Amino acid sequence: MIRFVDLFAGVGGIRIGVTEALSEFEIQSRCVLSSEIDENACLTYKLNFNEIPDGDIRMITESEPFELLLGGFPCQPFSYAGKRKGFGDTRGTLFFEIERLLEKYRPKAFLLENVRGLYTHDGGRTFETIIGKLHGLGYGTYDLMLNSSNFGVPQNRVRLYIVGILGANPEMTLATNLGAADSHRFKDEHTLFDDASINCRTVGEILEDNVDEKYYCSEDFQKRLRKAVGEDLSSLHGYRMMDYRGGQSLHSWDLELRGECSDAERRFMTLLIQNRRKPEFGRHQDGKKLTLEQIGTFYPYADILDVMESLKEKHYLKEEDGKFSPVCGNMSFEVFKFLDPASISITLTSSDSNRLGVIQNNRARHITPRECARLQGFPDSFILHPSDRYSYKQFGNSVSVPVITAVMKDFIRSNRAVLEW
Repeated sequence: MIRFVDLFAGVGGIRIGVTEALSEFEIQSRCVLSSEIDENACLTYKLNFNEIPDGDIRMITESEPFELLLGGFPCQPFSYAGKRKGFGDTRGTLFFEIERLLEKYRPKAFLLENVRGLYTHDGGRTFETIIGKLHGLGYGTYDLMLNSSNFGVPQNRVRLYIVGILGANPEMTLATNLGAADSHRFKDEHTLFDDASINCRTVGEILEDNVDEKYYCSEDFQKRLRKAVGEDLSSLHGYRMMDYRGGQSLHSWDLELRGECSDAERRFMTLLIQNRRKPEFGRHQDGKKLTLEQIGTFYPYADILDVMESLKEKHYLKEEDGKFSPVCGNMSFEVFKFLDPASISITLTSSDSNRLGVIQNNRARHITPRECARLQGFPDSFILHPSDRYSYKQFGNSVSVPVITAVMKDFIRSNRAVLEW
């Protein structure tokens, strides 16, 4: 029997993946402690595991002994501690709580998950500090970055995984694989994979067939989409609704969200977006403002003053001290990204998962909470939070279950003699 603790548990994604891996080796397991501070995540956890996690890990001082520690710990900035106390001090950060429990209970092994940015945070010193602390406690470690899209999860999600064994250096056959950089490259590359271990799925495979009308975009928004691209909305597969980049995107002036635009006005805004960041107009990238003379170099038409005045009145264009820039933003769009059913999703986040969309049966809609769960590889038996709002947030924060399963299976298989499990 392997006893484990599930720290920073969220809705239990790491727990699901690990217990599934253990069961494949016919290893029985029991969770002796779970910890999560978010009340709504705790509710979802209770619905699925019939237990309420303990709250703030900083308040937990006692636990039944355990052999395995699991933790998707938040990457709190270490710079404050580093500047004030020297970077070797992790007190005041949440990683210290993992360090504290490892030192007190000396479990045989651990699995930690974090964002890829932990590698480079504060010039790499944060990661070096964490690994140094783990080694100082007597644990050998192995770290790697994996993209969920290589594990049957149709999402571009690169995460860092660290495994450790007390008194031994872990061996793994899995190695860092960042996968396709984006959904477009995925479409170009995924048919070329000759590695049988890489399991690729697409967004279209996880879509629900019958979706409640509440998830569909408003008729006004869909009407604007059709006016911009025509009656076949499938042309929007992979499109972003954003004002500050080109490529596959529609802008507020394309959808006439602040008022109707003439062909000339749309042409002006498109050229402004395409040209405003050119090096000859300055090296700064964000908030770049151009003079009338600079704009005239790429919009050499006689109606320039009339067009610009009209766009200012509609608040597509703003002027400050004789310089002009687009009024940018994406919060006014019901959907900010339409996923391509033939490819993978962008990375889910806690703040924007509810604003991802798809075109299905030539209608625009939001992806559902269940689809978010599937984009993270959760089984359909997983019970969702009764509020869509919290479900979107929770799956945006969660781990990709099949990746956890794959890492833990490889960890057990490669180190079973040392682990004695």
